[in-house]
Amino acid sequence: MESVILKPDRDKAVRNRHHWIFSGAIQQLPSFEDGSVLPVKSAGGELLGYAYFNRRSSITGRIVSFGSEPPEDAIRRHINEAFEMRRRYFDSSVTNAYRCINAEGDLLPGLIADLYEDVLVIQIATLGMEKLKPLLLDVLTAEMPLRSIIEKSDLPARREEGLPVFEGLPYGEKVDSVPIMEDSLPFFVDIAGAQKTGFYLDQREMRKLAREFSSERRVLNAFGYTGAFSVYAMKGGAISVDTVDVSEKAIALAEENLHLNGYAGSEVDCIAADVFDYLRRPDLNYDFIILDPPAFARRKQDVVSACRGYKDINRLAIKNVKSGGLVMTFSCSHFIDEHLFQQVVFQAAVEAGREVKILQKHRQAIDHPVNIYHPETAYLKGFLLSVE
Repeated sequence: MESVILKPDRDKAVRNRHHWIFSGAIQQLPSFEDGSVLPVKSAGGELLGYAYFNRRSSITGRIVSFGSEPPEDAIRRHINEAFEMRRRYFDSSVTNAYRCINAEGDLLPGLIADLYEDVLVIQIATLGMEKLKPLLLDVLTAEMPLRSIIEKSDLPARREEGLPVFEGLPYGEKVDSVPIMEDSLPFFVDIAGAQKTGFYLDQREMRKLAREFSSERRVLNAFGYTGAFSVYAMKGGAISVDTVDVSEKAIALAEENLHLNGYAGSEVDCIAADVFDYLRRPDLNYDFIILDPPAFARRKQDVVSACRGYKDINRLAIKNVKSGGLVMTFSCSHFIDEHLFQQVVFQAAVEAGREVKILQKHRQAIDHPVNIYHPETAYLKGFLLSVE
């Protein structure tokens, strides 16, 4: 098999176990079909690992095996280790929904797999992983008894890879919704009509934090989606929780999840409205505002407009929350790092004219590990703010 040869001074990242190989680091590419797995060697001929390559992508190669381990063996081992790590940390009688594979965080670039009871929802972002799908399905179905594997590969990255958006049922029976447990709280996950894989599993630790601080507060859960933050806030002793989302379908799901947890009275209200408009209402009366919007920057060129959006909603929340209140704010935009997001929140606070302190930063859910050699895995960031 012909190899990809890296430039003499451009192999440090791979030696440091970073998964990405950019075109500028490559000295020599053999003739190959995009998506193929090829050996990667230094300019001196040392085997550094194996990667799949796609000339269409700005990230030309992605390592699936470092050193001399055969790539298929490495993929099997990484999947096995990823599942085993989750088994160590999750009691399925308490929480039976979690991320099993977190792309580079689990040494499997281009692959996401979320488990909802006995239904696995996968996302494949790259052509290389697409070509490896038969192997992936073989290993995944061997890991645990599954009712279904559902693919919801609607990621923006697929366009750069030359792949269409795809949804399908590669294994098992058709499933539209699944009941799950998170921290012993029941929820319905709408898989068929879901955003991403169905439930924002990466916010589990922040939902716990919201529960800790909700006692005797009037809470606004903005961009409420499944209503999970609302359920946790009520469990934490909130006086009331309003859930706002522009999607009527999301609001119906939030209502269902609140009812499932025993909340159906006047203390919970689910409102289909644009959050930007809602935050401008003159009659807001909240002690705790939670802002968990979808990604405003899906592409690098969206960063400037996304920052305007983040500043707008944070300015409105900081301006309108009651004195002594809290604002919990997030960004899941990959192209906006924590430093930039903090700058945006700083500008929002300046324009709101309030005294603001950061009480806590985002707590990473343990099923979303960040690869120490690949810090780009840390996409979600957030702050718990105190406002006077």
